Amino acid sequence: MKGQLATVLLFLLISANVSASDKALVISTNDKSLQWGACPAFIPTGCQMTVLQGDPAENNADIFFKVPADFHIPYHTHTSRERMVLVSGELEVTYDNHESATIKKGDFAYGPAKLPHKAYCKKGDDCILYIGFVSPIDAMPVEGR
Repeated sequence: MKGQLATVLLFLLISANVSASDKALVISTNDKSLQWGACPAFIPTGCQMTVLQGDPAENNADIFFKVPADFHIPYHTHTSRERMVLVSGELEVTYDNHESATIKKGDFAYGPAKLPHKAYCKKGDDCILYIGFVSPIDAMPVEGR
């Protein structure tokens, strides 16, 4: 009985911390309501991104990041760690002092905060990457690369 009571109390405490504005959702990359916008100016034309959930200026925002096939993403860094899942395409990523890795559709990848990296969307399908940022979203070019 004590275990059940503790479980109910824990559930109530967790439930009380969930914001009333939080809503469950499912969003497809083809959703017509997505508002795709340009990426930071240092990334060549063709790159687009859209916010899926959260406020990009606050912690814990999620985005889709999209680039065409055969596209180079220049060296850059983020203040935040990145949690990523590749939704389409094939993306080669190179982080400083790490071997290059190829992320394939459905693969999870993790990017440490402030670690410079570049990427290349291979020929074939466009690359769409889900990215969950822990800190506010930013991207800064790494000069001289």
